[in-house]
Amino acid sequence: MSTILEQGAGASIEALDRAWETPETFAFLPARSSIDAAWAEKVLRALPDHLRQDHFALLTSGSTGRPKLVIGARSRAERLAKALHAAQNNEAAARAVVALPLSYSFAFVNQWVWATVHERKLIPTEGFRDPAALRQALVDARDAMLCLVGVQAPLLAAAFEGEVFNGVIRLHFAGGRFPQEQLPTLRQLFPRASITNNYGCAEAMPRLTVRSAEANELSANVGRPLPGIELSADDTQLLRFRSVYGAVAVFEGGRLREIGTEDWVPTGDLAEQEDDGTWRLLGRTGEVFKRHGEKVSTAQMLETVGQTWTAEAATYPDEDRSGEPGYVLVLAPAPDQVGVRTLLRVIRSRHARAQWPLRIEGRETLPRLANGKVDAAALSAEEGPVLWDQRT
Repeated sequence: MSTILEQGAGASIEALDRAWETPETFAFLPARSSIDAAWAEKVLRALPDHLRQDHFALLTSGSTGRPKLVIGARSRAERLAKALHAAQNNEAAARAVVALPLSYSFAFVNQWVWATVHERKLIPTEGFRDPAALRQALVDARDAMLCLVGVQAPLLAAAFEGEVFNGVIRLHFAGGRFPQEQLPTLRQLFPRASITNNYGCAEAMPRLTVRSAEANELSANVGRPLPGIELSADDTQLLRFRSVYGAVAVFEGGRLREIGTEDWVPTGDLAEQEDDGTWRLLGRTGEVFKRHGEKVSTAQMLETVGQTWTAEAATYPDEDRSGEPGYVLVLAPAPDQVGVRTLLRVIRSRHARAQWPLRIEGRETLPRLANGKVDAAALSAEEGPVLWDQRT
């Protein structure tokens, strides 16, 4: 059993290449995380015999916030990479520009495993930690694939305004809300690229659906499941899946839980199926709640906000003075009062008062995790200027 710590994209590619060629199960961890390699190695040593070879483990965060190792089968990951190759129409892509940590399951499967299976080249970068190097890689790229998380789209637009990267022909987004409102800017930056919205979770290892950007005008619409995957929603609209590619086990809270082929696995999202068979996300389980008897979905609010505000936006939960649940809308960078009033007019025209944010705050930038997603805990802990408050 071995543990690989991510140490820059180039070094990680070499380490993964070696680990994949040996049968021993390994864990691939971020260089900076809440756990150390010794914890992961202890978990690997305790695995049952049938998981000790031909598998791998990635780190994610469970609902309790405690570290969670998600264990996948290499054969399943390779099959998923082939399914994604077809669904994303990747045959024309000769290489992938790596701009996300490879320890993030989206980049691991959609880029590293994909490149391994299809014998494509990987171009390592440090992503937005070194924008100049990322820009040069995009300038030099030919027939390339680029994978990003949704919240990076405004960063991309700001960092490379006016640039044109003709060498990128596939642009795939996953990890949070799809940046539908950024499509005009993305098409200016990448005029030859087809763009996809990819949805899944760590237990899916990690993909459930793929849809082209043009297939639906709503960012919350994630399309149809990939072949070999079933989706269903229970009475509470909790979205579940069964997948031939999904994780085979999860270690969390000191306990190993194996996942059978017939088990329905919760995604942690609420969703409903549209008449055309596609699925529309309503939000994470904590992002849909009742306030004064009205159903509130922060995902739907971000959909509205995105039609007017094209920079960064996020929410975090809060309560009003009476203890009623609510949320705070955070914009980055902070708009002026004219911008706030314009946004409020749109919100008021489309949502009942109970669905409005308790207040709107500004930040210079949104805090992020290593994989590029918004760090919700840090967002709620930070203090920023209050741009509008329902109580005033």
